[in-house]
Amino acid sequence: MANIGKFNTLRILEPSAHGLYLDGGEHEMILLPTRYVTNEMRVGDEIEVFIYNDSEDRLVATTETPFARAGEFAYLEVVSVNERVGAFLDWGLSKDLFLPFREQGDLSFTVGDGAIVAVYVDEYTNRIVASTRLHRHLSNTTPAYEPNAPVHVLIYGESPLGFKAIIDKQHRGLLYYAETSDKLEPGDQFTGYIKKVHSNGNIDLRRDPAGRQRADKFSEVIMEKLVGADGCMPFNEKSTSESIRETFGMSKKAFKQAWAVLIKAGKVTDRFETEFLTLRSKWDGQMFIEKIPDHSTKQQHRKG
Repeated sequence: MANIGKFNTLRILEPSAHGLYLDGGEHEMILLPTRYVTNEMRVGDEIEVFIYNDSEDRLVATTETPFARAGEFAYLEVVSVNERVGAFLDWGLSKDLFLPFREQGDLSFTVGDGAIVAVYVDEYTNRIVASTRLHRHLSNTTPAYEPNAPVHVLIYGESPLGFKAIIDKQHRGLLYYAETSDKLEPGDQFTGYIKKVHSNGNIDLRRDPAGRQRADKFSEVIMEKLVGADGCMPFNEKSTSESIRETFGMSKKAFKQAWAVLIKAGKVTDRFETEFLTLRSKWDGQMFIEKIPDHSTKQQHRKG
């Protein structure tokens, strides 16, 4: 049986003038259009395809990957609006995803807007559609996440305690304000980390990994950035959280912790002694850069 809005492994039944027909089970034969057919595909082979509705509401297969499947959430761009029926979203396939007016709630959209939506199969029309009524579609199951596990995070709102998030395109979570200094907005997406999964299914998030794992990981990031910048970068203890996040992909707190690891390892100069972070590690077995008193020039030294 082929599941609409999901990836399926289907057997090739026969060729046609328009592509290949696949065994859709109770949905009978489903066409894989010619533009997705490769020379390696043969009758009897099983291939993985995504099933959705074409412009005439017929089920078709594609080897393309949508930005979200049925049962998932995504932040998608509005590419057109029909004043009578609703908006259409780019979800990575040739046919745009329909967002009916009835599923927009109090929101309204124009071309170019971003929409945070749930993707689902309408039980009455059997069509894949989108909805901004997110809470109707969030999973109520308690996931088996381990503390500090990395997860995909999509911010969709705020509460008095923190940022509301959708985790791994399915579950609801909360990133407390105390866990981040970032100025997040609905639609922001990033890799976050599990802090705690409560017995009622609520999930607390971290912006960055916890403990020594975080410091070790981010110290490597800093070193890579420093080497790429020829050993000197314009950051110190007064640098903004936003600039640190944009450049290093970490919070200011995590940055300071990672910097301390590098100091202890003797790979960088003393913490924030100068206006610039300066590399002190060796590469190519010979060359290293020391602390730079005059930031207008960099002096490279070779060991004698």
